[in-house]
Amino acid sequence: MPNRLDLETILVDRNDGVATITLNRPEKLNSFNAGMHAALKHALTEVESDGVTRTVVLTGAGRGFCAGQDLGDRDVSDGAEPPDLGETLDTLYNPLVLKLRSLPMPVIAAVNGVAAGAGCNIALACDLVFAAQSAKFIQAFCKIGLVPDSGGTWVLPRLVGRQRALGMALLGEPVTAEQAQEWGLIWKAVPDADLTATVSALAAHLSTQPTKGLGFIKQAINQSAGHNLEQQLDLERDLQRMAGRTNDYREGVRAFMGKRPAIFRGS
Repeated sequence: MPNRLDLETILVDRNDGVATITLNRPEKLNSFNAGMHAALKHALTEVESDGVTRTVVLTGAGRGFCAGQDLGDRDVSDGAEPPDLGETLDTLYNPLVLKLRSLPMPVIAAVNGVAAGAGCNIALACDLVFAAQSAKFIQAFCKIGLVPDSGGTWVLPRLVGRQRALGMALLGEPVTAEQAQEWGLIWKAVPDADLTATVSALAAHLSTQPTKGLGFIKQAINQSAGHNLEQQLDLERDLQRMAGRTNDYREGVRAFMGKRPAIFRGS
């Protein structure tokens, strides 16, 4: 494979249908190098196909979520061949963002500190983003002459509008967790001490819900940005047809009619 697997850079914990994936380069604020990309790709492929994972949590070890690309991996000395950053995006970051968006189960980002550069946009590629109140979201690309990548220029204006997106991208100023919640950039800011428990409780809840139906919801909302109303109505019809054929739909209706809690199996 093109990138050596460095499994120590990614920690995976599985428990009752929840897979918690931890970026584990705390001494580098969990910034990405090729080995960590390969390990994360391996972990996501495993949880997608293991048949038991129904919710994914993505977080970072230590005092930060992710500082983006490890700049020490690039040779920018005088006379060095300029790196092809487009190839890096094509082969590493873009597939990662698309994988997070397409996983057929909810993905929660637990942002426990700084989320900068690609690290910010990888968090925003998750379905629900929780952040510790001390966390900060930074589009740091402008500080080194680059363009927001990993979906940043696509997701930011859709989440917070053109002015705020441009302000974040052109100025690179930190956005606090509470401000991010107020803007609609993330789902919720919580006290630092409560982040792990809050996310764990939500992940445990989601892992008992109708996973296929949640995956269809995720697919419908993700595709809506590129559809007109007629196209979206057609997609809703197609997904609803598939949802209506799941065992969880049958169980949900039976439980409702029987006035009892539903027991969903994710099938």
